[in-house]
Amino acid sequence: MKKTYEIEVDCAACAQKMEDAANKVAGVGTATVSFMTQKMKVEFAEKADPAAVMPEVLKACKAVESDCEIKF
Repeated sequence: MKKTYEIEVDCAACAQKMEDAANKVAGVGTATVSFMTQKMKVEFAEKADPAAVMPEVLKACKAVESDCEIKF
């Protein structure tokens, strides 16, 4: 399953840090973050529950960029 989320991130380097952090979360197949469009695209691993995974993605992203936001 793929989903797109609106994000708030201040710079391209921060977006890359968020992408790297999101890709390490269990349940995420691949995540891409675009600073230009302010969007995060997440392809979830098979049988992963997006409602359970996304809070962990936000937690991982906030660990590297404390002021980032993901709207889910």
